[in-house]
Amino acid sequence: MNAIILAAGEGKRLRPLTNDKPKCLVELFGKTLLEWQLSIFKKCGINDICIVTGHNSQMFRYTNVDYIKNENYKTTNMMKSLFCAKERFSQSTIVSYGDIIFEKNVLKLLIQSDNDISVIIDKNWKDYWSIRSKNPLVDLESLKLDSKDNIISIGQKVKKLEEIQGQYIGLMKFSEKGVNILKDFYHECKKISEKKPNTLNPNLPFEKSFMTDLLQGLINSNYQLHSVPINGGWLELDTIEDFETYQRLFRNNTIKKFITLEA
Repeated sequence: MNAIILAAGEGKRLRPLTNDKPKCLVELFGKTLLEWQLSIFKKCGINDICIVTGHNSQMFRYTNVDYIKNENYKTTNMMKSLFCAKERFSQSTIVSYGDIIFEKNVLKLLIQSDNDISVIIDKNWKDYWSIRSKNPLVDLESLKLDSKDNIISIGQKVKKLEEIQGQYIGLMKFSEKGVNILKDFYHECKKISEKKPNTLNPNLPFEKSFMTDLLQGLINSNYQLHSVPINGGWLELDTIEDFETYQRLFRNNTIKKFITLEA
């Protein structure tokens, strides 16, 4: 089992903290986001780790990990970053966004899932979003499940909270079969987009497709994305407001309501 961490973005909403460093190298609670992730991966026995870099890639100096740069990070999106590391797909590959931290138990649940494509979702998202936004509908996207906990809608704009049965956090796993499904589907969509509008998102060029566009495309093609539910135990650092909120909760010793931090 290996891990690919997607850390190419500029983190514009975190400026000035990201003026001179990548988003995942912003320090939170005494460690960078990347240090929190690397620690949890290694505690769970995952030492084969590849980081896809982009913005200020020269700042990455961690040893015992591999780096691949998305040279076009300014004009592409998360999906492209993932496929910059396509040669690193393994028999079981975990993919993580670089701007999140999570508990060891969250990662263990993902590791234990035996589905082809497994996606962590937070069922306790309302409590968490209440500290991040006065109007969750502004930032949140759809996540609907069927009776077997397979995801049937992800990343779509929503008009009511009932369309959100959990929060996609940016952490997923592909089995060997899942990896083959992912690669074949990506290349098929890429080939189609050379002659027709982007089948994943007709409003964007193919290379700018979001990860959720890719996941929804898999769903639309009748592939199963199985949800792995959690109740908190993670944080996303996306904005300066997030940073200030988390720092305040940490000082007040109330951050543990949302995540348990391990030394």
